[in-house]
Amino acid sequence: MIEIDALLAPMDDGEIHLEQLAEQHREGLRAACAADHEIWQIYPANMSGAGFDPAFDAIRANADRRPFALNVDGVVIGMSGYLNFALDRQAVEIGGTYIAPATRGTGINGRIKRLLLDRAFECGIRRVEFRVDERNARSQAAVLKLGAVKEGVLRAERITWTGHVRDTAVFSILAEEWASRA
Repeated sequence: MIEIDALLAPMDDGEIHLEQLAEQHREGLRAACAADHEIWQIYPANMSGAGFDPAFDAIRANADRRPFALNVDGVVIGMSGYLNFALDRQAVEIGGTYIAPATRGTGINGRIKRLLLDRAFECGIRRVEFRVDERNARSQAAVLKLGAVKEGVLRAERITWTGHVRDTAVFSILAEEWASRA
């Protein structure tokens, strides 16, 4: 049986600290999200400007989405977490990731994803999925670098806040695949 409390407990990797997104992270995340207004064009929701508060509140109210605030040296640099729980199938998705531009390309995203993957598999998850907008080449490359397998594309899978009809690439990593990388 998968212990949800264990899955969602805080995580650390040196100067990186992950904890469940809470009201106390609102302003730090707002500042991080404001650092890249253009990126929100390829996200399902807009977390910049006037779109931030409604999106933040919706994320926190969604029981099937459990994001972590990403802190580096005490500063909120973004968010990522678990969503679309299918615990009866021992599966979960990692997503909803945003990392401030100043930390991109530093290896921090990979370290964060490894923390999330390690925790998921330690807690009994056997399949972790990633769903990425087909337009987001950077995120697709990052997921492949982790060892995920691209399983296909869900055509016209959702409509984003801009009205764009999004094709979504689906990737996965299985527990035994992750264990063999160690």
